[in-house]
Amino acid sequence: MNRNKILTRDFILLGLGYLLMAIAFYFLIPTLPFFVEHELKADKSIIGLVISCYTIAALIMRPFTGFAVDSLGRKGIYLISFILFSIFFNLYLFAYSVAIMVLLRFTHGLAWGATSTAGTTAVVDIIPPEKRGEGIGYWGLAMTIAMAIGPLLGMSILNNYSFHTLFITASISSSIGVLLTLFVRFPKYKPTTESKTFQWKNLIEKKSIPIALNLLIIMISYGGLLTFISMYGQEIGIENPGSFFVVYAAGIFLARVVAGKIYDRHGPKLITIIGITLLCIGFPMLGLMQNAAGFYCASILLGLGNGIVFPSYQVMVNDMVPPDRRGAANSTLFTALDMGIGIGMILVGALAESITIANAYIISGGLCFTGLLLFITISMRQYNKHKI
Repeated sequence: MNRNKILTRDFILLGLGYLLMAIAFYFLIPTLPFFVEHELKADKSIIGLVISCYTIAALIMRPFTGFAVDSLGRKGIYLISFILFSIFFNLYLFAYSVAIMVLLRFTHGLAWGATSTAGTTAVVDIIPPEKRGEGIGYWGLAMTIAMAIGPLLGMSILNNYSFHTLFITASISSSIGVLLTLFVRFPKYKPTTESKTFQWKNLIEKKSIPIALNLLIIMISYGGLLTFISMYGQEIGIENPGSFFVVYAAGIFLARVVAGKIYDRHGPKLITIIGITLLCIGFPMLGLMQNAAGFYCASILLGLGNGIVFPSYQVMVNDMVPPDRRGAANSTLFTALDMGIGIGMILVGALAESITIANAYIISGGLCFTGLLLFITISMRQYNKHKI
């Protein structure tokens, strides 16, 4: 077997399973706000609160999942959480009030936090260390492809059928992903004595904290983008706002194919600065150019930016720890990701209600610029200090 090969049988099966799960996840990104608004009769600020319950639950779950995969192994945790994640889609059929939806989103978020943390940790074990940037870039393509087709399929199902059909289809897609994952041959993992011992300090990887907090600030903008872009598109007269995700995903796809190789050859500094700068430009463009040209130009810039930023941060934290701390390092980073998205959903929801969605996106550009300054002054110093 070629140990330097990225696209192995197990990597592909793991990626296809993750892709089907991600498609199910993205079915609900553009459609659930409409369900909450029209079926549950809630305003925009409540929509942000309901949607954010998912990410709040995920960030609570991630540290415990990180400890579990470091102390018990990757396979069992991943499969159990994946199965539960798939089942929960069916429960949306019984969400008849805001209170029930909040409870369901929170519970589903717990499963998502465990599944995404365990899956990402498992794939790092499979990727050759010297090609980690490229490998994680390819792994992220599953989420990128899902981002392109999931929202469009979700809106299409909703427009032609019903919310019930949407939820059942999401469950079927995710369940097929579980079946594919059953055939993956996970690498043998032997936990250390220290990793088996539960201590609160083991839930978080301290070396990852500065980089994770940097990501959190940037991802506040992403939370608002995901939650309100469909509504914003309708406000400015875009015929099919879901198409934003197709262009956005094309940008991410291109970035992930190219950026990982640049990272492996030259390190994270230059490529990550480029990625954050694109976000600093894209968000103000989205808010100021309120027409189709601005909408789609911003989507490609934001796609390129996010396609560079998150995988770069992910490789950075994995480069700083030994195998028995990868779960904690990934959970620390994903916790920051979820916190940023959750804060963004609530913050942009409140801003949208008071100063319009467009102005909220302009402010998001300022947050990304703050993230750029922190990356240059703090994150790179932390990475250079602790890189293995």
